[in-house]
Amino acid sequence: MNSLNGRVAIVTGSSRGIGRAIALELALRGAGLVINYHSNAAAAQEVVREIESLGAQALAVQADVRTAEGAEALVRAALEAFGQIDILVSNAGIVRDTLLLRMSPDDWHAVIETNLTGAFHCAKAVQRTMLKQRSGRIIHISSVSGLVGNAGQANYSAAKAGLIGLTKALARELGSRNITVNAVAPGYIATDMTASLTAERVEAARKQTALGRLGEPEDVARAVAFLASDDAAYITGHVLVVDGGLAM
Repeated sequence: MNSLNGRVAIVTGSSRGIGRAIALELALRGAGLVINYHSNAAAAQEVVREIESLGAQALAVQADVRTAEGAEALVRAALEAFGQIDILVSNAGIVRDTLLLRMSPDDWHAVIETNLTGAFHCAKAVQRTMLKQRSGRIIHISSVSGLVGNAGQANYSAAKAGLIGLTKALARELGSRNITVNAVAPGYIATDMTASLTAERVEAARKQTALGRLGEPEDVARAVAFLASDDAAYITGHVLVVDGGLAM
């Protein structure tokens, strides 16, 4: 198991689902964690307790990363608590699925602002610290929807595709300071978000996936942990697809 001892990670949207699994995996490898949440303080504190039970340090911070002020406050809280930030995982995301014909401007903007603009604000807020350290890992949670598109997800697909472009641009900007920037693109993962899908849609997704099953949050978490580790020091601008063979 790749060690992250002595590292500090911020994981946005980490009170549940994939973000929670990522936070627990990084903690299991020795990192200190900043658990970011938007509204569910109880769930965030439960993740903190789970991390502390693993022998790692953790702090829950409420922040709305859709705004520059929220992202900056999150970074300040992390620095005050730990004195450094080595890993940023931009995972916060929402869906508002509907066909374009029915999609309201609010549906469009809410998804773009949370999934894409939030990642921009967080990367901008954390880069000064990483530039001074001359090291860092920025990892964006994209989606196969950003690679191949998905009917009824014009907003989500656009946001997740935008994250891939942001990843590649920042990889070029920050590489000379030993900061890597990568993305992970999950397929269908068993979370609260996919639990709302109909049984027919889940079965269709399972049949499309080469491995014949939905993924688990831990499948994504282990990919993120690899990209955050020293073993991935020469990987940047890359999109690691974790989809069981869905989009190939």
